[in-house]
Amino acid sequence: MTRKIFIIAILMMSAMVGHASNKKGETRKKADTLSMWKDYFVGNIIFQDKAPESEGSSIYHSIITQPEEYIKEQARAVLNTLYFSPEDSIVPVHNLRYTLEDSKGISAKGGSNGEIRIFYSTRHIASSFQGNDTAKVAFETRGVLLHELTHAYQLEPQGIGNYGNNKVFWAFIEGMADAVRVANGGFHGEKDRPKGGSYMDGYRRAGYFFVWLRDTKDPEFLRKFNRSTLEVVPWSFDGAIKHVLGQEYDIDTLWHEYLTAMGDIKQGEEEKE
Repeated sequence: MTRKIFIIAILMMSAMVGHASNKKGETRKKADTLSMWKDYFVGNIIFQDKAPESEGSSIYHSIITQPEEYIKEQARAVLNTLYFSPEDSIVPVHNLRYTLEDSKGISAKGGSNGEIRIFYSTRHIASSFQGNDTAKVAFETRGVLLHELTHAYQLEPQGIGNYGNNKVFWAFIEGMADAVRVANGGFHGEKDRPKGGSYMDGYRRAGYFFVWLRDTKDPEFLRKFNRSTLEVVPWSFDGAIKHVLGQEYDIDTLWHEYLTAMGDIKQGEEEKE
């Protein structure tokens, strides 16, 4: 009996060691792929503080001491999430102007043809600092930046209109931006995941779903899904899903599977509107 317990203990220890090794391997693999981007030109980063007297500005600079280098670091994380390598067909960014502004809202990306603008609200920074929680502001600042930088570097659906006149286009763009944020630890896991809804809601609802597809169907899903915009024309969610995962899949069945897996609906239960 004692010998049997000893053998079981040895097997359990071996499994734990193997699991730890796999985790280390995954971390190492991510670091290795990220290193491919260290010399990639992410664009000229032009940082400007347009609200130097604001409380938010003071908070920002106390956390981010080298804005240009910080933005480059997050840009490379975004590129590593969206693309396989620097040799891919990547949206070029020549100049990226990042400004702190005393304005409403949170942050937004503008510009095109390699000339990109991103603003970040100092009012939002100050609001995030309630309770003098520096870590909270740092977390939020990075998460917001990951989202906006995705808009700078991501590919766009072809043959279906544009961001302003086609909801599929819009849902893909905003869903992928939050997917990149989720994939890089820019949200608080399950705490920030919206329940139910539709992938057509974009943002976090689609973003968490896309990352779930990466985790459960294909570890390269986000990269392949981004690239599908070049390969599926006219682009559609279902067409892209079939292109990336196989003809046996369809987007609505996967969405239902996701909601069931996450506990948003019970097995066999219809999703509530």
